[in-house]
Amino acid sequence: MSSTSIDTPTKILQATLSLLEKPNAKLPTMSDIAKASGVSRQAVYLHFPSRTDVLVAATRYQDQTNDVNAALAPSRTARSGTERLDAFVTAWGNYIPQIYGVARAILAVVDTDVEAAQAWNTRMADMREGCAAAVKALADEGTLPPKTDPEQATDLLWTLLSVRTWENLTQTCGWDQECYLATIRGLALAALAQDAGALSDVLAHTKDPA
Repeated sequence: MSSTSIDTPTKILQATLSLLEKPNAKLPTMSDIAKASGVSRQAVYLHFPSRTDVLVAATRYQDQTNDVNAALAPSRTARSGTERLDAFVTAWGNYIPQIYGVARAILAVVDTDVEAAQAWNTRMADMREGCAAAVKALADEGTLPPKTDPEQATDLLWTLLSVRTWENLTQTCGWDQECYLATIRGLALAALAQDAGALSDVLAHTKDPA
C-alpha cells in the first residue's frame, strides 16, 4: 500500500511507533513525529492535541495491527475462571515481547516526563482491566482462595504480568521466553486458582532458567 493511500492520523501513528521501536530510541517530540510522518507539526496537533494523546493512540494502534483481540479471545471465551486466568496470562505474557521496544522507550522517561507517564498509566490501566476480569471469574466460581481480597488479587496478577517483571527476568536475568511464561503461569495459578500442581511446575521450570 502506498503512503498516499494512508490517512494522516495513521501515518502519524505509524511514524510514532517506528521512532519508538528504534534501538536506543528516545521519546520523540511532536516535531520529531511530524518530520517522520511527512506532515506539519500543526497537522499532528490537529489530530492529537498532546503528546500523551499520540502515545496512547500509537500503543492502541499497535494492539490493533498485532490483532491483540484475537490473542485475548481464548481468555474472554473461557469456560471457567481457572481457564480464563491461564489464557489471559499466556496471551499477555506472549504479547510483551512484541511491544517491548515501544514500552522500553516510554518507561525510560516516565519518572521525568509527565506526558509519557500519563500515556503509560493509561496503557497499564487497560491491561489491569483484563487482570480484574480474570480475578472476577475466579471469584464468581469460588476458585479464588478464601479470604482473598479481589482488589489485592488483581494487584498481584498485574504485578506478575508487568513489563518490568518480564524485563528483569528475560533481559537482566537471561531467562528464555518459555521459562518466563511457564513460571508466571504457574505462580498465577498457584496463588489465585489454588492449583498446587502449578507450583510444582514452577519449581521444575526454574531449576535451569537459562
